[in-house]
Amino acid sequence: MFLRSIPFICCLLPSFFGLAQMPDTFGRLSESEKKMEFYEKDPEAHAVVLYERGDNYFKVIDNRILLVKEFHKKIKIFDEKAFNEGTIKIYLYHKGASTEKLANIKAVTHNGANQYNVLSQEIFNKDETERWRSKTFTFPKIEKGSILEYKYTITTPFDFNFEGWRFQSNIPKIYSEFNASIPGNYVYNRALKGSLALSTNDAKIKKDCFYVPGYPEGADCEVLKYTMKDIPAFQMEEDYSLSEENYISQIEFELSEYRHLDGTTSRYTKSWKDVDKEFRSDKDIGRQLLKKGFFERNVPEKLLTEGDPMTRAKNIYKFVQNHFNWNERYASYGTARVKDAFDAKKGNAWEINMSLINLLNAADIKTDLMMISTRNNGLPKQKHPVMNDFNYVLAKTTIDGQDFLLDATDKFYPFGYLPYRTLNHYGRVMDFKNESYWQDIVPMVKNKFQVRASIKFDSEAEKAIGVMDVLTDGYNAISQRKRLKRLTKEAYLDEMQEDGEEDTFVITDYKKNDERSTDERVMERFSFELEDVAQGDKLYFNPFLIHFFEENPFKLDNRSYPIDFGYPQKFRYQINIEVPEGYKIKELPENKAMSLDEAKSVTYRFSCDHKQRNVLLSFDLALNGTYFDPAFYDLLKALFKQAVNDQKNTFIIFEKV
Repeated sequence: MFLRSIPFICCLLPSFFGLAQMPDTFGRLSESEKKMEFYEKDPEAHAVVLYERGDNYFKVIDNRILLVKEFHKKIKIFDEKAFNEGTIKIYLYHKGASTEKLANIKAVTHNGANQYNVLSQEIFNKDETERWRSKTFTFPKIEKGSILEYKYTITTPFDFNFEGWRFQSNIPKIYSEFNASIPGNYVYNRALKGSLALSTNDAKIKKDCFYVPGYPEGADCEVLKYTMKDIPAFQMEEDYSLSEENYISQIEFELSEYRHLDGTTSRYTKSWKDVDKEFRSDKDIGRQLLKKGFFERNVPEKLLTEGDPMTRAKNIYKFVQNHFNWNERYASYGTARVKDAFDAKKGNAWEINMSLINLLNAADIKTDLMMISTRNNGLPKQKHPVMNDFNYVLAKTTIDGQDFLLDATDKFYPFGYLPYRTLNHYGRVMDFKNESYWQDIVPMVKNKFQVRASIKFDSEAEKAIGVMDVLTDGYNAISQRKRLKRLTKEAYLDEMQEDGEEDTFVITDYKKNDERSTDERVMERFSFELEDVAQGDKLYFNPFLIHFFEENPFKLDNRSYPIDFGYPQKFRYQINIEVPEGYKIKELPENKAMSLDEAKSVTYRFSCDHKQRNVLLSFDLALNGTYFDPAFYDLLKALFKQAVNDQKNTFIIFEKV
C-alpha cells in the first residue's frame, strides 16, 4: 500500500471559522468541452471527468456549527458504454435525531444547445443500512457527446464525516480539486494513498476567517487546497488483488482531537491501550466473550472435557460449524449477540466466531478474539486504532506452541483453514488479560492440484483408453468438496467431459477414493476413452486432458496495483503415453523452464521425454509466493502466458512406420 504524509499546519484556538462558498460556474461549458470526441490521454475511455471540485468548511446554521460539503462535477460521455455514469447515488449518514441533509441539488444533461434538468420528483430515497440513506437520480436524454453536470450541498452535524477526497475513479479525470478549511479547534490525521502525486499541495493560515455570535475575536484557520490533473482511470479488471481502497489515489482525513470552548478536549484517535481497556467492559465485545457459563450449560459436557487440547479444539470447531448456519453477514462492532444466535442456530460471522471463542475458553484452551478487515474492505491502519477499518472477527488460539486462526462460518473448511475473504495479511488480537497485538495472517501452504494419467492406443490407433488420477489438497480440495456436494454424479461427469480438451473425450468410469480422501484431500480416479485420434498416416495428440487455466488471468498492458494470490498453490500434470503399434515418434514439444525471480517465488517447468516405447510429459507450475509488487507484472504475465499456451497448444505427433 502506498501511503505518504502531507504537511500539516494547525493553529489551536478556541474558536470556529468559515470559508467562502465555491465560485458558481455551473452551466459554463467551454468550446473544447463541447467539441471533445475522445480523451487524448486515454483514447479508449468511454467517458472522462472534465472537472470536479469539493469544498468543505464550517458554518453557523440555526445556532449550530455544522460542516458544509459542496460538490460540483462535469462528465463527458463518449459512447453508450458510459451511460451508466448518468446514475448518481449520494449517501447521507444519520444517528438518532441527528442527520445529514442534502440541498441545492442541480443536475443537467447538456446535449449541444439543449439542456434537460433532473426534476425533484425524479430523485429517489432509500434506506441502505441502519445508519445510511441514499438519494439517487438518473440524468435524462443521455446520448453520445452528452455532458452531465451536477452539484449539491450536504450539511452535517458529524464532524468526523470530514472524510477527504477521492481523486481517482473508474474513468479518467482531467482536473480534480479539493478545498477545505480546518478550525484551530480540530485536529485531523491525514494521508495521501495511491501512487499518483498531487499537482497542488497547499496549506496556509488565514487570519480572522470566521466569527461566531457571542465571541468577539475571529478565529485563525488552516486553508487547504489539493489538486490533481490528468488522472488515469483506476480499474481493477483482474483477479488476484486486494481491495481497491488500498491503492486508489485519495486523501483521507480522520478526526483525531477536538478542543471545546470550555477548554476541555475530546480525543478521537486513541491508543491501543485505550481500546483494550474499553473492550474489556464493553457489552458488545468484552461481555459477549464472557459467556462461558451459558455455553457450558448448553453443550454436551464431554465436548469440553474429553481428549487432549488439540482433540477438544477440533471437536469444538466442528460442533460450531455444524450447529450454526451462517447468514452470510459479516456484522460489525456493536451488533453481536451470541446467546440469541446460539439459540437460533443462525448468526453473522462475529456471533459464530465469538461462540467458538467462548467454547474453546470453556474447554480451558485460551483463545482470543482477532479483529480483521476482509480482502474487499482494505487493510486496517496500524499506526493508530481506527475501529471502522475492521469488519470481521476470527478466533486466535495457541495449542502446543502452534498458533491457529479459526473461522467456523463455512462448514467445508478444515481446522486452521481460513476462507479466502479473510486472507488479508494481518489483524489485531484482543488479549484482554494483556495488551492487544498485531498478528500476521499466514495461509496454509499445502495446496495442490495434481493430475497423473496414463494412456495407450488400440491396435489400429483409432481409439485411446486411459486412466486419470486427480488429487486436490488444501484449498483446492475445499473447492472440490463443494463442487461434489453441489452437483449430482451425472452433472459432475458432464462438466468434466466438457472441460476435456477433445470433443471425443468420454469418461467411462469414475470413483472417489473415500478411504484416502479427508477434509483436506480429495482423491478421484477417472477411466476414459478418446475416439477418432488418427488422421491418415499421422496421429496428432494433445496430452492435456484437462486444463488448470483456460486463459491467462493477466491481460492488462500494465498494472499499477499488486498481485495477491491469497495462498500458495502448486499445479502438476503428468502423463505416460504408450507409442501406438506401427508408429514412431515424429515430433515432441520442447522442454521449458521459467522462474519469476531468484527466490523462485513462481516457477514453471515443462518437459517431454521418451524412453523406449513411452512418452513422459510433465507440467509443473508452483506459486510459492502470494504477494507481488506491480514491477513483477510483466514477468508474471509472460510466465502464465507460456503455461496456458502449453496446455492448449501442445501436440505430440506420431507417424506410421
